[in-house]
Amino acid sequence: MRFVCSAPNARAFPAPDIAEIAFAGRSNAGKSSALNAICARTGLARTSKTPGRTQAINFFTSDCLQFADLPGYGFARVPPAVKAQWQTLIEGYLSNRETLAGVVLIMDARRPLMAFDRQLIDWGTQVGLAFHLVLTKADKLSRNQQIKALRAVEREMPDATAQLFSALKRLGVDEAREAIATLANELPAEPGL
Repeated sequence: MRFVCSAPNARAFPAPDIAEIAFAGRSNAGKSSALNAICARTGLARTSKTPGRTQAINFFTSDCLQFADLPGYGFARVPPAVKAQWQTLIEGYLSNRETLAGVVLIMDARRPLMAFDRQLIDWGTQVGLAFHLVLTKADKLSRNQQIKALRAVEREMPDATAQLFSALKRLGVDEAREAIATLANELPAEPGL
């Protein structure tokens, strides 16, 4: 994977010519760390302790797959006008990107399925998006807590796949790669059908 561009609006998106997976999630849920671990590239996506650092859609590509790192939603300390601009950008991307094969939704395992997560899943499901739910920071939970969190998410979201993940401990990296490959292979041969 390599960085392609940071797109503040749809005009800056790269050409939609290969299957694409979007990475979404709350601010500070570990989205960039998960993306780096999955791609086995330290520093590919910039990580920060400050919520709201990703302010455009960042595109990364390989020969056969493209990733779109969406701005985080939730508690980022940015002006309301900027949040509204991000929402318009994200909704437009998720609704209209013809090569979008699915969404990897990053959630902190200690606080999965918060209001914004549910809204995104509900809205995305209505427009036909497939979701893979990645419960990050699982290393911060005991094994029993991990299992309880995963089972609760699986019960509540039976139409999505879900897994535990820790970028720090490399937990779930291969499983995430397999889920992404499955999402990419389920993209219709002719987008839009």
